[in-house]
Amino acid sequence: MTISLHKFVPPAGSPLRRAMLRFKQVTFLHVWFPHLLAALGVGLLGLFNLVHGLDLLAPKFGQLLTTKPVLTLTQLSAWHGVSGIPQTIVGAVMLLMAGGLAIRSRFAWVVALLLSSAALALVLHRTGMRWSFLAAYNLVLMVGLLYFHRGFARSSVAAGTMFSVISILLLLGYAVLGTYILGKGFSPPVKTLTTALYFSAVTLSTVGYGDIVPKSDDARLFVVSVIVLGITVFATSLSAVIVPLVNSRIGKLLSGEKQAVKKDHYIIAGDNALVHNTYRELKSRRMPVTVIVPQQPEAMWMDAGDLVVGDASDVEVLRSAGAADALAVLALRADDSENAFIVLAAKEVGGTAKTVAAVKNSKNLARVRRVTPDIIIAPDILGGELLAMALSGKQLAADDILKRLFVTTTTAEKKPA
Repeated sequence: MTISLHKFVPPAGSPLRRAMLRFKQVTFLHVWFPHLLAALGVGLLGLFNLVHGLDLLAPKFGQLLTTKPVLTLTQLSAWHGVSGIPQTIVGAVMLLMAGGLAIRSRFAWVVALLLSSAALALVLHRTGMRWSFLAAYNLVLMVGLLYFHRGFARSSVAAGTMFSVISILLLLGYAVLGTYILGKGFSPPVKTLTTALYFSAVTLSTVGYGDIVPKSDDARLFVVSVIVLGITVFATSLSAVIVPLVNSRIGKLLSGEKQAVKKDHYIIAGDNALVHNTYRELKSRRMPVTVIVPQQPEAMWMDAGDLVVGDASDVEVLRSAGAADALAVLALRADDSENAFIVLAAKEVGGTAKTVAAVKNSKNLARVRRVTPDIIIAPDILGGELLAMALSGKQLAADDILKRLFVTTTTAEKKPA
């Protein structure tokens, strides 16, 4: 079992589960963990690499624009300003990926993991394989991304498009910079960035006018790398956009069209006589209802479109049932502690839905009051009271019966626990 704040579920009714649900409610854990925390970590690392890379590159950048292009890769290696280029690129892309992590993008997670590995290699290479705070930060970030990989599972057309744009821009920048630096190896020589951009665009588009031709071995090897990378990037970019569309369509064909989430409806959690009667009465009044049951019922007593199978105390299950747009969430399960957890989960989802909790045991009434549902219904407790009153000959008005059956939070707080 993967143990995390989202996946580890203690036994129902245990103090640990109650404490975890309360902690998640107070800290709004589902809003920011782990995606926003990972985005912040990657963003800070990207900002550091970008600033440090520009600091290395800035003193030599003017020289790059004014000096004549070099002839060979050996001469290029002597130009110390080049050392800032990889770090600058890594930092810029990391900042972009931080935005993707914030929306739980799977692609952003993969790229961020690869770039953090590259950043760690750059740090260790620069410090002579000696560990530092920055190296340790990189390592902790990589471990965190690997550990919380389940939190980044969104694969969408938007993420694929972002991947395509970033990849093409990086490839174009690589082609332009390399063409300009190795400009003397071309015929005629490439002496301006405009000419380098023109040659790169013609090469990547596979047009190949032939007016600029690589002559030196270094220039030819560089052009081969641009062609190979171009084919790879364009093919991968195309698949990154098409695959999510195909997967989505296949999923719909295999499992049917996804039902639209209801709004202004009632959510009932449980599978017992009280739930059955409540569902039937609401449907008879033409009110939209969604029923959440822990497992597939043997006999369908509700419409198929009204059924959600899952743990109603799970925030994600409630959210999939449209709890944020519901009029009320009715926790009517036979277990009082489960009903309390459902109320806590409904409050964590947010929205304006009223919460109703059923209580079967009078000993649990005070505990259920602590989670402050809007209404507490205790039919079994009331039944015992009414039976005792009837046997003793005591009369009770209808209003008093309703007040005992439906206890609001305000009323409950006035009574001793």
